[in-house]
Amino acid sequence: MVDTLLPRPTGIAHLRYLRQLLSDPHLVLDELRDTFGPMCRLGFGPARLAIVGDPKALRELFATSTDSFRWNHKFNVLGFVVGDKSLLVSDGAEHRRRRSAVQTAFSRRRLNGWIPMIIEQSDIAIDRLLETCHEGDLIDLAPIVRSLVLSVTVRAFFGDRFATRADEIGTLFERPQAYLESSAWRQFPHPFPFTARSRVNADRRTLDAIITAEIADLQGADPGDPLDVLDTLVRDGTLSDAEIRDQVVTLIGAGYNTTVASLTWMLWRSVLEPGIWDALRVEADDVLGLPSADTTVSNATTFQQLDLAQRVMRETLRLHPAGAIAPREAASDIHLGGHLIPTGTLILWSAHLAGRDPEAWPDPLRFDPDRFRDPTPEQSAVIDSAWVPFGHGARNCIGFALAQMELTLMISRIAQRLDVSTTADAPPTPVGMVVNRPAGGARLRVSARRS
Repeated sequence: MVDTLLPRPTGIAHLRYLRQLLSDPHLVLDELRDTFGPMCRLGFGPARLAIVGDPKALRELFATSTDSFRWNHKFNVLGFVVGDKSLLVSDGAEHRRRRSAVQTAFSRRRLNGWIPMIIEQSDIAIDRLLETCHEGDLIDLAPIVRSLVLSVTVRAFFGDRFATRADEIGTLFERPQAYLESSAWRQFPHPFPFTARSRVNADRRTLDAIITAEIADLQGADPGDPLDVLDTLVRDGTLSDAEIRDQVVTLIGAGYNTTVASLTWMLWRSVLEPGIWDALRVEADDVLGLPSADTTVSNATTFQQLDLAQRVMRETLRLHPAGAIAPREAASDIHLGGHLIPTGTLILWSAHLAGRDPEAWPDPLRFDPDRFRDPTPEQSAVIDSAWVPFGHGARNCIGFALAQMELTLMISRIAQRLDVSTTADAPPTPVGMVVNRPAGGARLRVSARRS
């Protein structure tokens, strides 16, 4: 049987879908699935797009050799922000070499070593919030979440010595993130000064100077903090200074903003679903110990006991993956799900569509963390194909284990120490071309825990 081309819209509808996909993809992805199924094509000539959201086709996609795809392609705008040596825009042997070096920084030993720091920083953020809020205040928790995740990220990548520069580093990532979320027209390459592009360039130069100075200090010093990612990359010795800079910028930029968005969605979902917040608190009391007991959480098995928090994390990311679509270009003809995707097509695989696929997930729009409780082997196979917020295979998100650990520990500690409620009856609409976040942040009613 000869593979067929994917279905596609025509006429004015085609142009509308294309425009919406490249500005705010979430709603248009659902509409395209309802009309054409979980796989379809858009675009013309050299600007051909293939949307792939079918879990079975995604399993084929992730099993296909990475040499069949390009990440450093003509549509990739990330390189301007993260650098041309970043993992995100590397192909072939160069990607494998760089990823191998970075992978050592995310060892299980190092991840476990960060657990006390994540709990400590969560407590500091909560204490600061309680110093300024009054019982029952309506507060946007998104900025508090952003500050918390930033403080954890900076300490993980630079150690405690950079703690006082967390806000400075966070500011240097704000304009690049806003730039990547802007329209394709605004991102068109140009050399003109006093523009958004030139300001992003300036921020990247400042960030590079900070990292370069730190690399120089580490190269002339004895081995330092064993939990410090930058120190690990410098000691590894296989990456140039320029490569280290690009990897650090990539890891912070990608992990910081996506984790903030995911934790914000978790707050909404945990508060909206009856009984979840109280159950998270009970579990945290049992596993982490009461906050007033001055206990230190340092045991990896203790973290694994936060079963409900992990299931809440997984169910939230099923419905709200940090990226609705992720691109890769076909370097040769690709065959997926009985369809032919020609060479040069930009494949936009969608964790959003896979996570809401009605064949994989019964009642897919319902928030139900119990989907992940004691799955059968058959259910585990479906989950493995359809739960892909971090991708799969050789090009999956390299920081996925850290992100899951952060989200699980943070939501547990917040639920343990704060009473949070809302009068809303549904979560906000999603926004964001690159990072999927709730519109309006997380305006919730917040008080110190009363019982």
